[in-house]
Amino acid sequence: MKTALLWFRRDLRLVDNPALVAALADGAVLPVYILDEGPEVRPAGAASLWWLNRSLAALSADLEARGSRLILRRGDPARLIPEIADQAGAASVHWNDLYDPGLRERDDRLETRLSAAGLAVGRWNGAHLLRPDEVRTRTGGAFSVFTPFWRAARPGIGAPERTEPPERLPAPAGWPASDTLEAWGLQPTAPDWSTGFRDWSPGEAGARQRLAAFLARGLNGYGRARDFPAEPGVSRLSPHLHFGEISPFALWRGAQNAVERGAAPEADAEKFLAELGWREFNAAICSRGTDLARTSFDPRFEAVAWRRDPAALAAWRQGRTGYPIVDAGLRELWTTGWMHNRVRMICASFLAKHLFIDWREGEAWFWDTLVDADHASNAGNWQWVAGSGADAAPYFRIFSPMAQGAKFDPDGRYVRKWVPEIARLPDRWLHAPWTAPPMVLDQAGVGLGRTYPAPIVDHDFARARALEAYAVVKGR
Repeated sequence: MKTALLWFRRDLRLVDNPALVAALADGAVLPVYILDEGPEVRPAGAASLWWLNRSLAALSADLEARGSRLILRRGDPARLIPEIADQAGAASVHWNDLYDPGLRERDDRLETRLSAAGLAVGRWNGAHLLRPDEVRTRTGGAFSVFTPFWRAARPGIGAPERTEPPERLPAPAGWPASDTLEAWGLQPTAPDWSTGFRDWSPGEAGARQRLAAFLARGLNGYGRARDFPAEPGVSRLSPHLHFGEISPFALWRGAQNAVERGAAPEADAEKFLAELGWREFNAAICSRGTDLARTSFDPRFEAVAWRRDPAALAAWRQGRTGYPIVDAGLRELWTTGWMHNRVRMICASFLAKHLFIDWREGEAWFWDTLVDADHASNAGNWQWVAGSGADAAPYFRIFSPMAQGAKFDPDGRYVRKWVPEIARLPDRWLHAPWTAPPMVLDQAGVGLGRTYPAPIVDHDFARARALEAYAVVKGR
């Protein structure tokens, strides 16, 4: 029986995995995962490595239950994939494509090398609803605005039928040497900052459970509830999607089935599917070759004279800005490895427009601390908020943390959970403690500048400063 090398990447699942289906058609399957340390790859952040460790353990267990195993190596896949294929006597190599900067070009070179050595190469789409370069304007160009992109992409998306792996995976004649997951040291130890991550269930089974729970309780009303961080109104599927523990088609099918069963209104489902579309849009932008984490999509913004303020940046990271909704979000992020999407926008806007610190500083912090840190989505979202990206928000849109808090956390449940030192303040003052009368502060046990920080920047001053700086850039 011929052997097919199956290179797992961000597709850590057995269901709905086109590369696995193709490898099975070739014969015995040799599953391989490489901790990619090639020069083209941005090293994963600490929270992502925490997730990866558990996701690989889950995938390995699923493979072993089917009579197979997962071969682990770390290094440059451009060297390791041909080496492992040669050791195993593989006749073919299959993988699902990725579109981070430099990866497609690296994979093209790898395909050429493998083909020259006589191996068949299969490259599949296992991460996206459409290949990122598949949606084009009428003139053949690429979209830079989401709404027309989604209008063009949406009709062409049809979820294929779910594909299941066999109960047993045919094993190769021999198994190459493998690293151990423990030897990679992906987990924090001294100190272990991940104790608040325990509500997550990385792995394919956890992803399916998360989707089922969302379809049962979250999709109905999603269009409204998704903006309120104290409510269970979002899917929390983003890390499962990033690591490929579940296919985007599974989400697509699930939402459509919910509508057909009458379990959710079509408007809510379409809003949820549009969020998948936003993910597709950012991937399409990233696939053009621009490193969105380093370079402004709108080149005029490279001229922005960002402030360097290490103390303010540290206060923002630690959730000590004096603006409760901002501080709540950053503390949620540090504790859980995740932050509610509405609050991500508020926190990003505060860094880029209130503190006028380079959005790249915030993107890098999110990259290190988010369990769902995705190169295209993380960088694309930060640039959207900063005004420098594709489909950018108007540069003059500057979120008021006080207004956002009052609107989307009206009873203060979210802020009180993450900023307990001001929990006793009445709702009226909760989102702007510095405006509360001294007697109210005293009764709530709040000492501004002592038990809770005073605002590190004045809102009106910061807004005027940002508008002045952006107006110069936009006038270029």
